[in-house]
Amino acid sequence: MQKGEIIDKPWGYEKILELGNRVVMKEMRITKGKRMSLQKHLYKEEIIVVVVGFLIVWFSDKQDDFKILGQGESIHVKPGMVHRFGASDQGDVIIIEASTPELSDVVRLADDFGRVT
Repeated sequence: MQKGEIIDKPWGYEKILELGNRVVMKEMRITKGKRMSLQKHLYKEEIIVVVVGFLIVWFSDKQDDFKILGQGESIHVKPGMVHRFGASDQGDVIIIEASTPELSDVVRLADDFGRVT
């Protein structure tokens, strides 16, 4: 990965804004009606800020175990925390992620696109 690189994902895309030794910043767009994997990280830590739209954050595989974040709101994802991000059918969501650099530290627990680890 390199700064400025855009990586297409089945749920939208992510763009690398900054790639440092201690922090990585990404812009991520989640297409309306799509969601990322239900996942956790062993080491990676993230701060997510909503820039556009409403982000649905699930904390388990239960459909009613979620909260909705709007523009300017954020969430701190610590290692071991189960989470999934998605966009409602109302529109796309754009978020900024600032994380520690362990980009491959993803344990997928469930996935709408068949990418379970």
